[in-house]
Amino acid sequence: MKKKTSLSFQLVFTMLILVIGVVGIFWIMNNTLLEKYYVYSKEKEMLSVYDMVNRAAVDDDLSDSQFNLSLKKKCARGNIDVVVFNKYGKVVIEGPADSQEIMGLLFEAGLYKYSAEYNSKKIIRQRDSNLGTDYIIINTLLADGNYIYMKTPIESIRESVNVSNQFFLIGGFVAVIIGVIVIVFLARNLSRPIRSLSNLSMRMAALDFEAEYIHTKHGAREIDELGEHMNELSGALEHTISELKIANNELKRDIKKKEEIDEMRKEFLSNVSHELKTPLALISGYAEGLKDAVNDDEESRNFYCEVIMDETDKMNRMVMKLLSLNKLEFGKDTVEIERFDITEVIAGVINSSSLMAAQNDINILFDDSRHEYVWGDVFKIEEVLTNYISNAINHCEGRKEIVVSYKKVDNKLRVSVFNTGKQIPEDSIDKVWIKFYKVDKARTREYGGSGIGLSIVKAIMELHDQKCGVINREDGVEFWFELELCIVNS
Repeated sequence: MKKKTSLSFQLVFTMLILVIGVVGIFWIMNNTLLEKYYVYSKEKEMLSVYDMVNRAAVDDDLSDSQFNLSLKKKCARGNIDVVVFNKYGKVVIEGPADSQEIMGLLFEAGLYKYSAEYNSKKIIRQRDSNLGTDYIIINTLLADGNYIYMKTPIESIRESVNVSNQFFLIGGFVAVIIGVIVIVFLARNLSRPIRSLSNLSMRMAALDFEAEYIHTKHGAREIDELGEHMNELSGALEHTISELKIANNELKRDIKKKEEIDEMRKEFLSNVSHELKTPLALISGYAEGLKDAVNDDEESRNFYCEVIMDETDKMNRMVMKLLSLNKLEFGKDTVEIERFDITEVIAGVINSSSLMAAQNDINILFDDSRHEYVWGDVFKIEEVLTNYISNAINHCEGRKEIVVSYKKVDNKLRVSVFNTGKQIPEDSIDKVWIKFYKVDKARTREYGGSGIGLSIVKAIMELHDQKCGVINREDGVEFWFELELCIVNS
């Protein structure tokens, strides 16, 4: 792409050509027409002198001293030699010439006789071959019968024209220099705000809306108005793009949420299918066994029935947990925040879990001598504690001990459930909250776990806008959650 010149250069170049062109045209006119105009003006002046003398002749004022003085002044200013004489050659009046010059004029007047028939303006041109000089001459008759002879050299006119042309050339050169300086100054003043507008548009194109047009001191009103409109456009574009970005972010979130829901649905179907496959196969197998009477004894039939009932109960509990988790995740369940004693809730859950703990020879430790009040949904927090303690019972090993405790962390109360046993692998510690995720699938199947309990805990705590987590300890695992403390004034 051809590189374009700047506005300043174009203005300076255009105005410079214009100034030089104007000066050049006038110089050419001076050289070709000024001499002709000077000659024309000199002829008019000589005719004016002739008319002046002729009127004086009619009025018989040729001998008037005042008239003679006026005539000499006018002839001196116009560099005109004049003599008036009668038919006998006697001088009546003369211009500013001395006596010798007057004699010469009389001699010339004798040579150039009356010539009105030759030139209606009474003007003739004559060249002095000796001196190489041209003259304008009037040699004619006055109204009173006297003669007048006038002449002026054309050479002085030419000399004046040459001096005028030289002076005009010098003046034109100076005018061009001054014009260039003025044009450069004006072009810079004019182009500066335009460059500012250009930079503003470039920054706007790069979505930089901090740019702003600043009014110049000597800027044109139209440019300042354009700059003001550019500022308004910048603000409108910034607002519009901001709205578009917000809408775009919302759209991205909606698309991401839809993708997550689709992925969740696929994962849910896959996991549910996998979880239901084993119990359904067991139920189907033992039901067929009962139908075919594989073992006719009552003990075997009771065993088959217990297996079917146990698997059915597991599926029922899993479905109920899935429904509960679905309500929590999709906001169909609400929390009723109230003030309650967390110690009483923990003690109640431990009491309901004591039978299962005793069957597994597990000792649950909890200091119920303290009482702390918190804010939360008491029934959902009870479900969180139930999931934590049942999960601890199912994974408790070693000295088989579970410790439930709480402590203050800032303005929160952190409730912890610790069980002795194996630690959770580091690559799985952040995945235990995912639905159907099982660290030890064989062990989970053994106690009938579905991998949903901790997902329900996570969803409940998110509804409370509180945190929960898991920490590997030296001899076991600690699960915790936080609730807002209720300050009771004593």
